[in-house]
Amino acid sequence: MFTKNPLSNRPIRSFVIRSGRLTNSQRKAIQTHWESYVLNSRTLSRPDCFSFPKNVALNVEIGFGMGDTLLQMATDEPTKNFVGIEVHRPGIGKLLHHIAENDLKNLWIICQDAKEAMMNCFESNSIDKIFILFPDPWPKKRHQKRRLIQSNFVALLTEKLKPGGILHLATDWKPYAEQMLEILEQSKGLVNENGSSNYWECPKRPETKFERRGKRLGYDVWDLLFSKSAS
Repeated sequence: MFTKNPLSNRPIRSFVIRSGRLTNSQRKAIQTHWESYVLNSRTLSRPDCFSFPKNVALNVEIGFGMGDTLLQMATDEPTKNFVGIEVHRPGIGKLLHHIAENDLKNLWIICQDAKEAMMNCFESNSIDKIFILFPDPWPKKRHQKRRLIQSNFVALLTEKLKPGGILHLATDWKPYAEQMLEILEQSKGLVNENGSSNYWECPKRPETKFERRGKRLGYDVWDLLFSKSAS
């Protein structure tokens, strides 16, 4: 996601593309399966590029990392459609490998900035669930403008959710959790499913590798679960 820097014409992005090394398996998966499962830029310009049947649930994960959680959700719920948004090639390559290996018919990838993808690829009131799990907290004060969870982006996500749709966030950085909670509770059209000012104590989602490592180091995790109001 990006916002405009008022002092320049360059956008402020919430991510930095790091040149992680591709394994042979990841490189082969990108070369072999990209056209089958990854949305290309020409298709991305079409607002109807994802025209899923209205009676099939559509879930979207923004920033899926190495794809373990998204893969698990898509495997566990084969009657639902899943789309993952990510820009880092190693994670995309790994997920492509597993999609093809497991012959999944309900999982696709968008390699694009999240805001651009959400604006261009999804109709209003079309998504059942949006997951943003452990986004970069950008802990330094001078970098906090890069955080993904900002009021304008949450408004865009809310627009894309169906009435009653779910926005699920998680972080292990307490100051970011507090900021997320404040932004979401001030966002028009969203309701905290766990009551005002409360986090979700017992989240129902696959545990990420990143999360397991953090817990071993003694980090807490804060989940937030909000729904889009019907009116």
